[in-house]
Amino acid sequence: MNDKVKSILDGIVEQFKTGDIPEAITLGMFPVPDLPSSKWSLLNRTAMFISGTMDARGYKQWRSVNRYVKKGSKAVYILVPVFRKTNEDGGDDLALTGFTAKPVYRSEDTDGEPLDYEQIELPEIPLISRAKEWGLSVRVVPGNYRYYGSYSQTKKEILLASPDESVLFHELAHHADKLIKGKLVGGQDPLQEITAELAAATLCRLVGKESDSLGNSYQYIENYASKLKISAHTATLKVLSNTEKILKLILFSDQETTGGLTI
Repeated sequence: MNDKVKSILDGIVEQFKTGDIPEAITLGMFPVPDLPSSKWSLLNRTAMFISGTMDARGYKQWRSVNRYVKKGSKAVYILVPVFRKTNEDGGDDLALTGFTAKPVYRSEDTDGEPLDYEQIELPEIPLISRAKEWGLSVRVVPGNYRYYGSYSQTKKEILLASPDESVLFHELAHHADKLIKGKLVGGQDPLQEITAELAAATLCRLVGKESDSLGNSYQYIENYASKLKISAHTATLKVLSNTEKILKLILFSDQETTGGLTI
């Protein structure tokens, strides 16, 4: 491996060993839109996420923003409480009598005027060209404080909810890991997450962003290491060999200059 990359990787591992890690800094988020679903129950939001969208609304709600449900689109159903008045004198006292299923539709199943969050531009991020070379779709989604980014190995897609370079690097590392292994373990596998974050921390150093992201990386790795009942340092050593392979694939798979980053 390139000596500079190996030196940076070794330095991060050593900092994890000594505890010389700066206090974590909160990552910046793309604007969080005021979506109807932000007021939904956890159960209903979960149903929405499972359906593959971050924004679902009723038919009239879509019409109010000049969007229209495509013909043939299937609804996603959420539970809505039903109340009845308990004051016979016409007062406002209400009692919950049960729930009813209400149809909502995914933003992906609508057409019409663009939504505010659809107009967020993808920032210029080093190595983003590597994602495009690998046939990955990279697009912006509005921040929602639930995650900063995601990678789908089946859709070959990276979603970014933050302009921070480390988010793209983390998701790009997941794809490189998938290319090496052939397939990733589904869900938030601790070793896969630790590997991706260690790779991202190294890439951040290469582009001069370590002061903004290293504290977050340590906390992230420490959290997943605790699930394995090992220390953050032990966890990084455990994935070091595979992380080196991932970095080599990202940085040198075609040429020595990648996405505006010269190694």
